[in-house]
Amino acid sequence: MAVEEVLSPLARPFSRRVLLGSLAAMTAGGAAFRSARAQESGLFPILADDGAPIANYRLPSDVSPADLPGLLWHGPATADVVVFEFFDYNCPYCRKAAVDLDALVTKDKNVRLGLADNAVLGLGSFLTARVKQAVLRLYGPERAYQFHKQLFAHRGANDGISALAVARAMGLDTSKIEESANSEMIGGIVKRHVQLAADLGFAASPSFALSSVGILGYPGPKSMARLIAASRKCDAPVCG
Repeated sequence: MAVEEVLSPLARPFSRRVLLGSLAAMTAGGAAFRSARAQESGLFPILADDGAPIANYRLPSDVSPADLPGLLWHGPATADVVVFEFFDYNCPYCRKAAVDLDALVTKDKNVRLGLADNAVLGLGSFLTARVKQAVLRLYGPERAYQFHKQLFAHRGANDGISALAVARAMGLDTSKIEESANSEMIGGIVKRHVQLAADLGFAASPSFALSSVGILGYPGPKSMARLIAASRKCDAPVCG
């Protein structure tokens, strides 16, 4: 099937109305958690690169992003700091963060990224995440991470069609990817990512989990480097 036709089969199990309704229901599940955390959004004095305060709070101890199926890992398993990012492929701040985090992990060999699909910015985001998950399943994390970077390098909105076009440009088998992306298993994985983001109160995109602390929004490369350095030193984003 030609790449231009992918939107229809990928969308078939989830109409736009049903999909967006289900994503809204998932997000609503974390509304009470976000409301409760709003009163303690300054757990640590975290500032963005421009000096603006960044909301942060202690994450619940009974759930862990590390348990998610379909996490895209980048960086050594022996790293002493793990950063989890929940992002959307149509989020402009996530695009900037992807470039900065790639440079950070390239420079700091003791940082590991766990990348989760909080695909809530429309049907295109959900379909793109499904294609990425299919690439991860078929080709493994190294190739999937290259695909991840290419998606953010793509100009314009990301959707099922453009994601398969990126895969084709990389020489990947788009027929196999499309078949996998259409599977109930892959759809279920993406929905689990979205659900966990809601459960953790991640109302901003991107959001991060570091040393059991939730960080809402991207603070910038300098601030992120400081947070990682502090986490390495005292197991907290900011050392007292």
